Amino acid sequence: MKRFWSEVGVDAAGVVTLDGKPVRTPGRLPLAIPYSALAEAVADEWRAVTGEIDPRTMPLTGLSNAAIERIPADQATFAASLARFGETDLLCYRAEDPPALVARQAALWDPLLAWARTRYDVHFEVVSGIMHRAQPTATIARLSGAVAARTPWELAGLAPIVTIGGSLVAALALLEGGTSADEAWRAVEADEDWQTEQWGRDEVSLAALEARRRDFHGAARFLGLLR
Repeated sequence: MKRFWSEVGVDAAGVVTLDGKPVRTPGRLPLAIPYSALAEAVADEWRAVTGEIDPRTMPLTGLSNAAIERIPADQATFAASLARFGETDLLCYRAEDPPALVARQAALWDPLLAWARTRYDVHFEVVSGIMHRAQPTATIARLSGAVAARTPWELAGLAPIVTIGGSLVAALALLEGGTSADEAWRAVEADEDWQTEQWGRDEVSLAALEARRRDFHGAARFLGLLR
């Protein structure tokens, strides 16, 4: 679909409008955003359209659609799907070698685990290698509770960060101000960055990396606008 509108606005109810008519989600619900900064940022995405609409350039709109329509349809199941990442959190599975990679992982991952231990009063089983080791029941329960308590808007922003990075701990730290978007990205990409330094990347993998980076930082910006 090509741009057909002249003016983009946000009405008194937080609905993004095109020439005075509400933008609607795929399920035809009004794109009503209860956060003024986010509503204006979504409106800016629509203002920036010059030709055909490209959803890849409108991450805030896509996440808002999810928060309004997809997540409330079964919020408990959606939250549980994110909480399950705590059972196999990236930060708990360390390389056995080389020493430089082991040290890099420790430098980037230990502060995040330390934050979570203090924030949630939990213990983590940290292992070397890829063999699964169960986390304590109390740890999973508390992390699951932390996710379940989030609003649909917070869950919408958390979802890409958790799934792209493979770390529920890093995502919660980002949401709660325990780390920055750049620090969280460096943490979850530590292994990939190491491989790139050793072997380089081809055009396909570079494009995939850029797509992940765009979606990760788009979600981080979304969370930052929930004020």
